[in-house]
Amino acid sequence: MTALLEVEDLRVAYGKIEAVKGISFTVDAGQVVTLIGTNGAGKTTTLRTLSGLLKPLGGRILFEGKPLANIPAHKIVSLGIAHSPEGRHIFPRLTITENLLLGAYLRNDKAGIEKDVQRAYDLFPILGERRKQAAGTLSGGEQQMLAMGRALMSQPKLLMLDEPSMGLSPIMMQKIMETIVELKAAGTTILLVEQNAQAALSLADQGHVMEVGKIVLSGAGSDLLHDESVRKAYLGED
Repeated sequence: MTALLEVEDLRVAYGKIEAVKGISFTVDAGQVVTLIGTNGAGKTTTLRTLSGLLKPLGGRILFEGKPLANIPAHKIVSLGIAHSPEGRHIFPRLTITENLLLGAYLRNDKAGIEKDVQRAYDLFPILGERRKQAAGTLSGGEQQMLAMGRALMSQPKLLMLDEPSMGLSPIMMQKIMETIVELKAAGTTILLVEQNAQAALSLADQGHVMEVGKIVLSGAGSDLLHDESVRKAYLGED
């Protein structure tokens, strides 16, 4: 069975500085796969390359068995990959509803779009309550909910989440992680980049530890969660 996403020997550089140094991993349909590591490990660069925002220096990216090389970012969205970026990047002056609708800009099925807007409100009731409010007035956690809801509006086969818990309160972070579990239960395939290693590994089927552009350790999320070296490096345990 072909993996939904296959990354083979991916290399990415900023000028002469190689940020991703030949990483390989796969994501099967229905899985949550996480990339963990410190700042500068290459996690965000990897997601930006998968979504077409950066061009790889080498290696292959296959989605549903087809290469993504030289396909522009908007076409990659139409193939079924959605990216909720680090920092959220919502449109602050637009309303919550308008932000969500922008996530469906490639679609023309009005009834389906309305249904998915309602799904976002069901996932995140606070967004439904404030649907006419300018997105810039939301808290950081609420903006993260909006960014995730907007990404889901393209009906992705693969949802990529970059640091969804960054800067959030513990309660809001828990809500975001619970939503990821809910999305997985509904069959959504997720590639998760997350600095909170414990939260990420607790819900991931597979995990990959990145250090300075390389994957140094891979395994089942539960196995990595109990790996002594991971616990020392990323969970703050002696």
